Amino acid sequence: MRHRIWAIGAAALIALAAVPASATADERRDVMFVGNNWDGTVDLLDAADFDKYQRINVVPDLEQRLREMPPDQRAAMLIIRETAGEGHDQLVDDIAVSPDGKIMYVSRPSLGDVAAYEIATGEQVWRTPVEGYRSDHMALSPDGTELAVSATTANIVQLLNPADGSVTGEFPTGDFPHENRYSADGKTLYNATIGRVVMPDDPALDGLKGKRQLTIVDTETQQVRDTIDFGVGIRPFLVTPDGKTMYAQLSFHNGFVEYSLEEKRVTRTVHLPLSEDAQQMKREDYPLDSAHHGLSANADGTKLCDAGTISDYAAIVSVPSLTTDAIVPVGKKPYWAATSPNGQYCFLSNSDSDDISVVDFNGTKETARIPVGDHPQRVRGYAIPTSVLHG
Repeated sequence: MRHRIWAIGAAALIALAAVPASATADERRDVMFVGNNWDGTVDLLDAADFDKYQRINVVPDLEQRLREMPPDQRAAMLIIRETAGEGHDQLVDDIAVSPDGKIMYVSRPSLGDVAAYEIATGEQVWRTPVEGYRSDHMALSPDGTELAVSATTANIVQLLNPADGSVTGEFPTGDFPHENRYSADGKTLYNATIGRVVMPDDPALDGLKGKRQLTIVDTETQQVRDTIDFGVGIRPFLVTPDGKTMYAQLSFHNGFVEYSLEEKRVTRTVHLPLSEDAQQMKREDYPLDSAHHGLSANADGTKLCDAGTISDYAAIVSVPSLTTDAIVPVGKKPYWAATSPNGQYCFLSNSDSDDISVVDFNGTKETARIPVGDHPQRVRGYAIPTSVLHG
């Protein structure tokens, strides 16, 4: 892995030397994009010094959408508000940014669509409704030519052309498709389903939650290559660059598992501690079945950052030993973990305290705490041209 990183770095330096000075004038900054779900805004944070740039309103068309919304979509919006939204509309779930760093794509669950925005101006470029009633996690292919979005209630993933939002394909999933991940080479797309999390949490009624599976898709043919039945909701996950191993958080589990994609079995289970408050929680009080929800890795894949959602901490775990290096207290209800573009920091969105915790993968304490908007959830990091940044 390190040899590959060095090779890529050397190639980049050679290419840069051949580019005229005028072409490199627009330098880039590493920026974390924070989706404030209940606000319907995205905050831009500097990934190195943690300063704040602009806030982008991603529901400038909210009133228009409400006026045009048919009765069945309006009913679905109300259901989302009272279930997953905890009494609030879900206005921004996931975020992706184009390779040139100038366009941001946002899934808007309560509006059941995906929309694109100019980062510099905040202007909406296009909007595409998804099948069913709710849009969820997204992923942008490594070459930036395909945007995958989970259409939750339709039990499919739709594939969009990022240039104009047109739908170019789709594939079936299990119940409630959740996170999407492309392989490093872009040839494979993984989708995980969490099952019907709004159904009763009584283990005796577990079958009501439906199919909880990993769907593996060939991106060249857009055909399903394989499905793996997990029998439990798959929360955030990572797949190693060789495509052999997956690290995944599972519904109700305090920690994560190591899973062999070749052998199709759990090879190791990591149990992480429960806080005193979490020990008093009932199973049905876990937020949408999540005990831990957020998993990221450092630059060379030797450390994992696990968001202990119900226990308010980040666990730093070494790979491949899977030993715990540190348990770092963070804000309230961390619900996502994202790695900074340089691979040094783990950014956790504290959804109940409305702030972001920054944890160094090699540290044992919180590096910074940054206030953001109402109910931050997804965080993504990108290198962005300074010309599109404000402040």
